[in-house]
Amino acid sequence: MEPKAAAPITIDDVRAAARAIQGQVERTPTRHSDTLSRITGADIHLKFENLQYTASFKERGALNKLLSLSEDERKRGVAAMSAGNHAQGVAYHAGRLGIPATIVMPESTPFVKVKHTKDFGARVVLEGATLSESFARAQQITKDEGLVFVHPYDDPMVIAGQGTVALEMLADAEEPLDTLVVPIGGGGLISGIAIAAKAINPNIQIFGVQTRAYPSMYDAFKSANLPSAGQTIAEGIAVKDPGMVTREIVRSTVRDVLLVDEVQIEQALAELLEIEKTVVEGAGAAAYAAVLENKQLFAGRRVGVVLSGGNIDMRLLSNVILRELSREGRILTVEIQIEDRPGLLARVATLIGEAGGNILEVSHNRMMTDTPVKSAYLGMVVEARDQGHADEIRKALSDAGFTLRANG
Repeated sequence: MEPKAAAPITIDDVRAAARAIQGQVERTPTRHSDTLSRITGADIHLKFENLQYTASFKERGALNKLLSLSEDERKRGVAAMSAGNHAQGVAYHAGRLGIPATIVMPESTPFVKVKHTKDFGARVVLEGATLSESFARAQQITKDEGLVFVHPYDDPMVIAGQGTVALEMLADAEEPLDTLVVPIGGGGLISGIAIAAKAINPNIQIFGVQTRAYPSMYDAFKSANLPSAGQTIAEGIAVKDPGMVTREIVRSTVRDVLLVDEVQIEQALAELLEIEKTVVEGAGAAAYAAVLENKQLFAGRRVGVVLSGGNIDMRLLSNVILRELSREGRILTVEIQIEDRPGLLARVATLIGEAGGNILEVSHNRMMTDTPVKSAYLGMVVEARDQGHADEIRKALSDAGFTLRANG
């Protein structure tokens, strides 16, 4: 994705963006978290960009770019390529400003992001298996229809808009921050933040975070060659080709780029939901996941963590919660071989109840061909307090003479 030639971006550009967008986007809160600080050993300050109207930081850069257009460009309209959050930011503010918008989105984009983009009045084109394929289609539409292309990250006006996050964080934090941890997709957010933060405090350390499935900026930063492919819960940062402008900014301003895997992102997402009572998407949880997985690196530091967005499909969120409860032993599945006769289900239920478990689901399978014909498998989903309690429930069943399947 080759960008147009761009002038260097400075903190003056970021401050100009802050003046331009003031009152049109949320000044989201920056809050200290006592509990997350205890868990990580760092002094954690969260920047809640998931509380923007479109639930993502992306509308900062999108609005700054739209406000820079001439009257003729506004009349012709804009095009954009996005997995969702940039799309919503462009669509929402283009609608507010009376600018026609066409958004090309990958075919795998979560339904909630497609719906919201359409609801803001944009024309949505679902095309491409990846962002790169969607980018090519968006470029073609831009050329064919004479539109202005609003790049999701490799545009000076967009980068400057995203940098306003840092101005707010550093001004609003209860105490001076010495470290910022920021998710990276194409690099627009971390580039803007790094430019602003380094100008204010040259000694501040900036860490970027990518999902291990899409380590494109990590590769550029470290001259590595890890593949970018596959499914990820953090589709908002699943970018195969980081920006050309942004990669140079990252190389010159960022301390390191860290990788997190899918389980780590899910655990961070669930922890933010349970402890901070805030909903974030996979990309929005990536920065906190990196702090969780690199406690020694951040121990004792005053760390600003950017929760970049909160657009997550409800079904996916439900699955993440259930998977995390299962990992923690708070929901366990047991399969018990029993004789197929009256009273045994009641006996098993009584044992689980006496052990303090709460039965959520029951299934009775008589068709298993690897058991005697007078036997059956009783499957149960049981709620427990934690992993230790789950082990106590299993032991109570085993001590009573019941045989649990190995995967139960």
